[in-house]
Amino acid sequence: MDASRRKPFVKKEAKPVEVVSETMRLNKYIANAGVCSRRDADKLIEKGEITVNGKVVTQLGTSVGRKDDIRYQGQRLNPEEKVYVLLNKPKGYVTTVEDKHAKQTVMDLVEDACEQRIYPVGRLDKQTTGLLLLTNDGELTKMLTHPKYNAKKIYHVFTDKPVFASHLEQLASGITLEDGPIHADAISYAEKDDKTQVGIEIHSGRNRIVRRMFEHLGYKVMKLDRVYFAGLTKKGVPRGKWRYLTDKEVTRLKAGMLK
Repeated sequence: MDASRRKPFVKKEAKPVEVVSETMRLNKYIANAGVCSRRDADKLIEKGEITVNGKVVTQLGTSVGRKDDIRYQGQRLNPEEKVYVLLNKPKGYVTTVEDKHAKQTVMDLVEDACEQRIYPVGRLDKQTTGLLLLTNDGELTKMLTHPKYNAKKIYHVFTDKPVFASHLEQLASGITLEDGPIHADAISYAEKDDKTQVGIEIHSGRNRIVRRMFEHLGYKVMKLDRVYFAGLTKKGVPRGKWRYLTDKEVTRLKAGMLK
């Protein structure tokens, strides 16, 4: 459970580039443009929400080329190269693309990463730190956030008082919150001699789920740090800094090999 013992990924400075072929299926073109997954792109096509060179196209399997004018909601789409950024989020930043009420968003931290419009995969609340993936790959985002993908998340939890071993067992076996039952996939003390530090592995993406699990048993979470997500760690990435994913990491994520 101690993420510091995990082997770090090799840092790579250059951005991965996805080569766009001369022609491709329309649903892939839409997904490459970061609109949504291919499956959802098919739904947009069937609903008549996509135009190709000024004409509505509803036929699935339609092929398009680089020079074609493909639009969704009147906006021309561009199958731009995909960018994958791994951020070690600091405390106090909101995980959103735009928030007029927030003084700081995670987008401020990655504004120099690329020219493409990237966005967070899932969310961390304002006070939670740690690993956050940002990308313009709509298809990968859909996969990683879908419950069926079962993406593993590991958090380092710091509580206001020592956690009873019986409560760790209770969290592992399952508790019931206001929005339904939940259990930890794995849980243990993160430090042998400090029972206020707990490592918890969970797959659920429910809002503030880790904080609520501990609050349910009478503990206040003083600090929460996500150290692992879908096979990725923040090892070697200082707080507030970011790096690009390697080609190997991207390939393994898309293949569902990283969990």
